[in-house]
Amino acid sequence: MRLRVIMNREVNMKKGHEAVQLMTLFAVVLAFCLLFVSNLYAEVIKIGGTGSALATMRAIADIFEKENPGVKVEVLPSLGSTGGIKAILKGAIDVAVSGRELNDGEKKEGAKQVEYARSPFVFVTNKNNISNLTIEEIVRIYEGSETTWPDGKRIRLILRPEKETSSIILRGISPETREAVEKAYKRPGMIVAITDQECAETLQRTPDSFGTLTLDQIISEKLSLNVLSLNGVKPSVKALAKGSYKLYKPYYIVTTDKTSGQAEKFISYLFTAKSIRILEENGYLVTRK
Repeated sequence: MRLRVIMNREVNMKKGHEAVQLMTLFAVVLAFCLLFVSNLYAEVIKIGGTGSALATMRAIADIFEKENPGVKVEVLPSLGSTGGIKAILKGAIDVAVSGRELNDGEKKEGAKQVEYARSPFVFVTNKNNISNLTIEEIVRIYEGSETTWPDGKRIRLILRPEKETSSIILRGISPETREAVEKAYKRPGMIVAITDQECAETLQRTPDSFGTLTLDQIISEKLSLNVLSLNGVKPSVKALAKGSYKLYKPYYIVTTDKTSGQAEKFISYLFTAKSIRILEENGYLVTRK
């Protein structure tokens, strides 16, 4: 009799365990079904463009999604400013983020822009024993007449493509920087990083590196790089606002007449107090509020 009770108890426990397993399986299947249905009916806003802006856009998108159930914001990997503009004109994305103004051809095709922020354009290295450079020293580095750091190590210059926004900003500093950068492109064996993310990775892993980035990318991506003062002025949002630090990369939101209502809602969200705080914390001077 005792054996039968024990056996019955074991059978019941087994059945109970199986029931729990079935319920767990059902819950998992139901969760996947609900997720599928949710994704099926959720409106997706696709954002793409200049790489340096993407990490902060993701941070803002996360909050926007929480406050707008049923809307998913997908921030694509770096397309570059030109790539983002081309993508929105073809209808492949809903919002483009650009680091340059639209050209006449893009405007004729229907692209529209609004500047929303600026971030200091900075010179960086992965060395920790240097804190400041002058424009004259930077010219010598790019033209190739100054090839070593004060400790004797070779300067490993990281370039960007000639038509990329960072290169345009760099050449626009002065006639001397323009000439120096042109000389750098002509030297054999130079490292050219295509995207903002590739540039950041190359600067971090290349010993004794030197190149350019924007302050917002360094902060938002938590990059391990030394941001150098320029002519004794430390780059910061405050210094940019005061005019004591003058180099910056502008950021534009690019849309078309076909931009959806939800995408327009996200763009408006960029200028709310929550988004402005995120932008400012990540190295942006907000120019439209």
